[in-house]
Amino acid sequence: MKPVEIKKGIYWVGAVDWDIRDFHGYSTNKGSTYNSYLVIDDKVTLFDTVKSGFQGEMLHRIHQIIDPKKIDYLVVNHLEMDHSGSLPQVLGEIQPEKVFTSPLGQKAMQAHFHYQDWPVNVVKTGDVLSLGSRSVHFLETRMVHWPDSMFSYIPQEKLLISNDGFGLHWATSQRFHDQLDQAELMSHAAKYYANILLLYSPLIQKLLATVGEMKLDIDTIAPDHGPVWRDPGKIIKAYDCWSRQEAWSKAVVVFDTMWHSTEKMAKAVADALIDEGICVKLMNLATCHRSDVMTEALDAKALVFGSPTLNNGMLPRMADMLTYMRGLKPAGKIAAAFGSYGWSGEAVKHINEYLADMKLEVIDPGIRHQYVPDHAMLHKCRELGLKVAQAVKDSGVPVCACQL
Repeated sequence: MKPVEIKKGIYWVGAVDWDIRDFHGYSTNKGSTYNSYLVIDDKVTLFDTVKSGFQGEMLHRIHQIIDPKKIDYLVVNHLEMDHSGSLPQVLGEIQPEKVFTSPLGQKAMQAHFHYQDWPVNVVKTGDVLSLGSRSVHFLETRMVHWPDSMFSYIPQEKLLISNDGFGLHWATSQRFHDQLDQAELMSHAAKYYANILLLYSPLIQKLLATVGEMKLDIDTIAPDHGPVWRDPGKIIKAYDCWSRQEAWSKAVVVFDTMWHSTEKMAKAVADALIDEGICVKLMNLATCHRSDVMTEALDAKALVFGSPTLNNGMLPRMADMLTYMRGLKPAGKIAAAFGSYGWSGEAVKHINEYLADMKLEVIDPGIRHQYVPDHAMLHKCRELGLKVAQAVKDSGVPVCACQL
């Protein structure tokens, strides 16, 4: 695959990882990309590197444009290993005059690589680097999603190099967003947001406001994962919606089951919600990955969890799911719990503790049933579904999903 010119004299020279299937607990079932960008100017500049093991692919693409040793500057927007893992090898190959990173990036770089003589220069928000006919304006984006993260903006090209912002995990042969199936594109973008950035939603709202106040003229966003957005309005609108945690008339019923009793209860809850016109996603943790549950939870108004009791607690997959979700801090959602048990029945209590810790609105103490649910118990499960449905309706959320 050749380097791709995204603007005149600016090239994608990154790497495609067709095989990665897990990204620190998030399932990347269609791979990913590690994007790097090369700007040809008086000062030839490389923006970001790639994951360790992929530097040969990146350097081969650079070789097709220019001798890598002619690169003057390297800009490191973020030190996470999927972007900086190959940094020592790349620096040894290109030997740049200067390396630019944020103040916290310098600290992270030293902590990661313990370098002695790298030509590191610190830049902060408002600093401007001249490349010749172009300039780079730096904007620190702390905790979006690491403390060291920053954006690089090239006003002459209306280009924002956004690192992990506006990215997604999807290995494709196409480099631009408008070359891809739009429904699948936004599905991957939503999954990325739900599993990587949801926790930082308040900061993303502030960042979007800051970018608006700065009146940056942007017609292209080049992230470090996924395609280049050469008409970024769609993804900016999506980030505004997701970071506000806007929901619609949708409920996610998540369950695990031992001998199918809790599964029966889950289906009764879900059926009642469906009958009330609520969009429902019924997700069995035996077959649904935690990151896919989070993706569905992103725009849902209600979350309902079911688990049988095992050793005075919930099943391990449910504990895993709730621990993962708690770390991402979904907000503004209605919640409830249910579950079967044999002789003790503590699972519902423990689920409710997680829900309270996440500050979700728990609308019912929860339903517990010993052993196999009969028709009377399934009727109670339906009543729980009806109660959740009414709470969703009373919340005033729209009936239809936001059209992105």
